[in-house]
Amino acid sequence: MPSFAAQHSLFRAYDIRGSRQHFTDDFIHALGHAFAYLYQVQPNIDSKKHSAKNSENNCQTANKKTIVVIGYDVRCDSDTIAQTLANMLSEQGIKVIQLGLVTTPMMIFWAEQYQGHGIIVTASHSAKDILGVKWLVNHISPSSTDIQALYHQLGINNAQNSSVRTNDQPVRYKQQQLPAKQVASAYSDAITQVFKQIYQNGNQSNSQNAKDSQLPSSKLDLVVVIDCMHGATSHIAKPLFAHFCQNIIMLNDTPDGDFPTGNPDPTEPQRLKQLQQSVLLHQADIGIAFDGDGDRLMVVDNRGKVVTPDHLLYLLAKIAVIERPQILKTSSPNAHVLFDIKCCHHLPKLISEIGATPVLSKTGSSLMRQQMQDSEGQIIFAGELSGHFIFNDSRFILYDDAMYAALRLLHWLGKSQGTQSTRTKSLANIVKGLPVIVSTADHYLPLPKTIANDCSIVQQLARFCQYLQQLVHATSTAIIEQLDPQTVVACAPSLCTCSQQSQSTTLEQAQTLLPVGTKLSCIDGVRLDFARGFGVLRQSNTSQNLTVRFAGDSIDDLIDIQTRFAALCRPFNKTLAMQILAIVAE
Repeated sequence: MPSFAAQHSLFRAYDIRGSRQHFTDDFIHALGHAFAYLYQVQPNIDSKKHSAKNSENNCQTANKKTIVVIGYDVRCDSDTIAQTLANMLSEQGIKVIQLGLVTTPMMIFWAEQYQGHGIIVTASHSAKDILGVKWLVNHISPSSTDIQALYHQLGINNAQNSSVRTNDQPVRYKQQQLPAKQVASAYSDAITQVFKQIYQNGNQSNSQNAKDSQLPSSKLDLVVVIDCMHGATSHIAKPLFAHFCQNIIMLNDTPDGDFPTGNPDPTEPQRLKQLQQSVLLHQADIGIAFDGDGDRLMVVDNRGKVVTPDHLLYLLAKIAVIERPQILKTSSPNAHVLFDIKCCHHLPKLISEIGATPVLSKTGSSLMRQQMQDSEGQIIFAGELSGHFIFNDSRFILYDDAMYAALRLLHWLGKSQGTQSTRTKSLANIVKGLPVIVSTADHYLPLPKTIANDCSIVQQLARFCQYLQQLVHATSTAIIEQLDPQTVVACAPSLCTCSQQSQSTTLEQAQTLLPVGTKLSCIDGVRLDFARGFGVLRQSNTSQNLTVRFAGDSIDDLIDIQTRFAALCRPFNKTLAMQILAIVAE
């Protein structure tokens, strides 16, 4: 029987993803059996964590056979893998509905039309030689624990001759293939209904005699350039956006798994150059870019400048706040907006100014979705630096859908330009009114090795910063003398350098490194917010690397913060300190 030890690295924090060579026939068949077991043991429950509309759908199907929708992205072999998984599931008595080529959000949308179960074969924004799988169970994305449990199931099934044990012989269901036109039109129609609701809500707030909901009689007077990067949005973006906008200019909208223009990742440096040039050439109002599976969004303003994800997050959060339904405004007056730990230091204040409560989160769109599902509607929007944005207003799927987020932005921008001159309400001028951010990119650094008895570099830095903060907050010599570095740092290993460094730090040095008022967060690595900037250092969830980002109100502020982080890291790893100082601003 085959061993799948080589495939363990594929099972990551958010999905299954990795080198094409690991997706062997034996592994894909075993994965299909593991998914079959997973969906067989899941009850079709009426979860409180999804919308009332979907709850009704669930009630109608609660006593029927398990239904799983399956789709795939444009990558070479994604369609073949999807077909194999579909065969495995149908052989085990699961009803499979095949969607064909779709974005990940489209798969989620269709899963919600049934029982909330779905699989898509996709490696998102990764390079062409990477394959992957994402899935949904009972309307919920898997946690890292769930993903490891699925890997564990491979071994169990393998030991049982790779067969799913059931009391009854499963009935093989004939797979249902939905027409591509139906898959796209149902999704597009649902989005159209959202904007009917939004415009109706806006009319009712202005007039007691508002007529039935309807979209404006004319399309948005915007010139929009869209870069699909040859990904899964290629076949749907043009008709969807043309339905709402007068002038659409498409780039790279032919599905191509070889990705001839580069990785389908709009967050990569220089990846938006073509879009920027096209915006200027066509004198467009906005440029939009989607990643390979349609869940990441990046935007270029009318002057050809990339809108930082921090600013884009704020604008979308503002839209979510001002356009939320009346029922949500009544039940949740203090709406919360979630942003990940890599976002800039200006966001909390900006979010507070629009009447929402800013909430710092760990990085990971799946983690954010889970928090939103558990918030009972209190968290109305979430976003992260990587371009994932999620609306939670019960109007559409609770998922990071880049096309949907882009359309929400376009409608808001169109309405803004409708009330004031185009010059004053252009996207560039709107962004110009926001605080200046001088930052580095989300940068990857090699993960330093530590000795067996030592803490990781992230743990060392976190515990050292915690000690320094307590030292700075001490108000008298007596209190300072009572601080025990070993107690404060709480390092179990006797050789740990955390406590060793703490014992050699003076109060003056601590005040220099972490001035009074510095905010420390250790929910996901180490984040420090200073008066004029911030920095974050954390371990990547998807690779053996550290991810770091620094930002300031000016280039001098940025350099100052990098210098502080380098000084904090130098006692534990001099190479890391040098690497931090070598990072340049975007």
